[in-house]
Amino acid sequence: MTADDFIQADPAQAKLGQLLFYDPILSGNKNIACSTCHHPDLGTADGLSLGIGEGGVGLGPKRTAGTGEDRIRKRIPRNAPALWNLGAKDLTVMFHDGRLSVADTYENGFNSPAEEWLPEGLANLLAAQAIFPLVAQFEMAGNPKENEVAGAVHKRIDYAWPILTDRVRHIPAYAEGFAGAFPHITKATDITIADIANALSAFMIFEWTSFDSPFDAYLAGDTDALSRREKQGMSVFYGSGGCATCHAGPLMSDQGFHAIGLPPFGPGRTRRFDPMVRDVGHMGESDDLADAYAFRTPMLRNVELTAPYGHNGAYPTLAGIVKHHLNPQGKLDAWTPDMAALPEVPWLEQIDFMVWQDPRELARQRAAISIKPRAMSSGNQEAVVAFLKALTGTASVDGRLGIPAAVPSGLPVDVSQEKID
Repeated sequence: MTADDFIQADPAQAKLGQLLFYDPILSGNKNIACSTCHHPDLGTADGLSLGIGEGGVGLGPKRTAGTGEDRIRKRIPRNAPALWNLGAKDLTVMFHDGRLSVADTYENGFNSPAEEWLPEGLANLLAAQAIFPLVAQFEMAGNPKENEVAGAVHKRIDYAWPILTDRVRHIPAYAEGFAGAFPHITKATDITIADIANALSAFMIFEWTSFDSPFDAYLAGDTDALSRREKQGMSVFYGSGGCATCHAGPLMSDQGFHAIGLPPFGPGRTRRFDPMVRDVGHMGESDDLADAYAFRTPMLRNVELTAPYGHNGAYPTLAGIVKHHLNPQGKLDAWTPDMAALPEVPWLEQIDFMVWQDPRELARQRAAISIKPRAMSSGNQEAVVAFLKALTGTASVDGRLGIPAAVPSGLPVDVSQEKID
């Protein structure tokens, strides 16, 4: 991959997006930012299997579920995805279940949960993605009756975005920043949610585009960039291991959906009319039974930094997720709840592993597994893990703008993990 494979980000817009990304002003209760669940010290994720969103306290594995009336009401149903290389021009689908994609389904360029109510003016797929966590109840919006954003969402999704936009407009530093970064904005009232989303997109592209790993150097002609063990792993990955069947192309993802039988837990995510605690994956978007329990193939650059692994963070290590791919049924049967990184939430304990009490649902998930068992020696498994670690960037993983010391709203910024430790 080269810079030409990515959307070019305007530096002024990226700087503005940096401030917005770390600013809790975009959450319903002004207590959580994009960075809370996508922090650079945690591989642009949160280090948890299932995140703790609105109502939680702290950062990363040390984040707690809150107390009293402010405590969380539900775990985030899926693992927080990393943000690396989301500005790739060839990227066409986002979210674990693919509920956002480039399409003309609603004559606005995207197939999304907002359907025909998606705002106009979104510059790219990543900008479209950026506005959905803001209006998700358990992620950033909050619960009904807590704030005006949450109340608006429950009327219609697009009613909430103008409220958040108005907050930003009334902060002089943001009004000035938007006027300087976007030619079509001359006054605060010109700012729209699409402009906010485009700034967030510019920042994420500018900050977390990564194609400077040893593997990329090898592809560019430096045959010494990979060690002997890493080259062995690369050979297995693209050969007998069959990994590249799905992790294909420059993005190392076919952008398709596959059911690999990851151990289920948590509240699940399914269609509104489905009363069961389960996660049906892409079927929730497509309504096609063939897509049951299938999830998007993740891209792999910097995968070493993004543990735990899987759409629900079922495996804490790269070795664990590799072994699962080789024997999905066996590893599903052998999996134990202590492998999940789930901060203690006593009032949700009965829900966390409720799906395991439903043998018919587990049978359906096992029957849907679409990958076949594959033999691989322990040595080759270790070599594949070494190769996956060779996908970690060098200078790019440090970020370009970093964490701001303060944000224009004056609200607290998520501190560095080093300061927490």
